[in-house]
Amino acid sequence: MAASRQPKAPDFETSLALLEELVQRLEQGDLPLEEALSTFERGVGLTRECQSALQAAQQKVEILLKRSGEIAAEPFGVDSESDSETEDATGDDLLADEE
Repeated sequence: MAASRQPKAPDFETSLALLEELVQRLEQGDLPLEEALSTFERGVGLTRECQSALQAAQQKVEILLKRSGEIAAEPFGVDSESDSETEDATGDDLLADEE
């Protein structure tokens, strides 16, 4: 009995490019409903593939940083900017005195 092989998932860059194309097609708004739903469904799948690839890359970076003895990785996000604006150069919270 021959095992059914699934085609190899495209790499991150290819998936992202395909996703961008799908978004452009959907944004044009001229697709028939069934085709729009099919395109959206494919886009959701590509989004999940991209997220998985990014998570795997993040894990690899964290492992490499731990192995090399570097400082532990810190979460990156929009909120980190606003937090840094309330601290002075020593890291003290500037808003703490106002409370």
